[in-house]
Amino acid sequence: MFSALLQRFRSLGPGLILAAAGIGAGDVVVASVTGLRFGSTLLWAIALTAALKFILTEALARWQLATGETVVRAWVTRLPRVVSVALAAYLVLWAYLVGASLSSACGLAGASLWPVLTVQQWGVAHAVVAALLVALNRFSAFQRVMKGLIAVMAICVAICAVLAAPSWGEVATGLFVPRLTDGGGAAVLALLGGIGGSVTVVCYGYWLKAAGWSGAGKLQPVRADVRLAYLFTGLFGIALCVIASSVHAESASGTRIALEIAARLETVAGPFGRWVFLLGFWCTVFTAMLGVWQGVPHIFAELTEAWGLAKPGPATRRVYLGALLWLAGPPLILLWFRQPVAVVVTFSIVGAFFMPFLAGTLLYLNNRRDWVGALANGRLGNGALLVCLAAFGIACLYEIVGVLNR
Repeated sequence: MFSALLQRFRSLGPGLILAAAGIGAGDVVVASVTGLRFGSTLLWAIALTAALKFILTEALARWQLATGETVVRAWVTRLPRVVSVALAAYLVLWAYLVGASLSSACGLAGASLWPVLTVQQWGVAHAVVAALLVALNRFSAFQRVMKGLIAVMAICVAICAVLAAPSWGEVATGLFVPRLTDGGGAAVLALLGGIGGSVTVVCYGYWLKAAGWSGAGKLQPVRADVRLAYLFTGLFGIALCVIASSVHAESASGTRIALEIAARLETVAGPFGRWVFLLGFWCTVFTAMLGVWQGVPHIFAELTEAWGLAKPGPATRRVYLGALLWLAGPPLILLWFRQPVAVVVTFSIVGAFFMPFLAGTLLYLNNRRDWVGALANGRLGNGALLVCLAAFGIACLYEIVGVLNR
């Protein structure tokens, strides 16, 4: 039975890479803070967030299966030029800050597990190793590494959820009985923005191509693959929330919340609990780094190709490597210096627009039957995307108002 399960795991599609790339330090922080403040009462919101991300990714994949082109190319060729230019400007800033965030999180995780180097040194080491692995340009090897790390990550978090000894009755209630307490509305909006990634959703199209999945005949396998990705994402977020709510690490804040939770787990389950959680945290942030390092440069390469600035082949490969260097190199400066407030504020405001932007463009693109044919949105698909647009739009407004009021 174990060998059959192992074979089934190895045969899974790129959805697991999508899940790993989308689950990063931000997810750990948001889910953990939610658990600390609200216990198990908002587990349903984590499940809802995963469902909404599934709707967007399924629509994105359906566009690609129907047309043979990614949504990034569609933004260049099917929408006004200003759309793709604004997207490129946003991506440059997003990549810089995400590169810094992931390097910092990996440095923290590395220093916590193996304190032979400082946080900054571990951050640099992780960024360089991840860049070298990605630069080898071997998707099959990359996929195997990701699946191995995901398996360890899932096992560690599952063990910690059991060790935390939560009230499973409260967990079931929080998952299946939607309710809001004081401040719960703001927490739900934070979950919408912080669980399951944003730009990494777009990278799924490139992983589909790398896996050789194309054509309308692949719709059902792709849906199953995306469903698995967000089932994993939802369960992972729920497990983190449950762990945090059970160990009561009230004094923790920011990315270091993971260290505080690990310390509290040690009081519950001994050193074993602490090390298992830290290992799971390391796998989480390093797989996110690998996924972003591998996927996001494809967006830069395709934008330049679609604009006619680079021909397919060596030219786009150079753009890809340049984008990879931008992710793994200059952001390391922020490991030693505080992020400039103006940059952070700008990123928060601009970044909040991405998910409603994605929902809105997919509503437009997937309703053009002359482009997508039989895979066009039906009433249910349009309704689901409208819900996504409304939910992420409200979360966007909340983020903007919150930034402006700081």
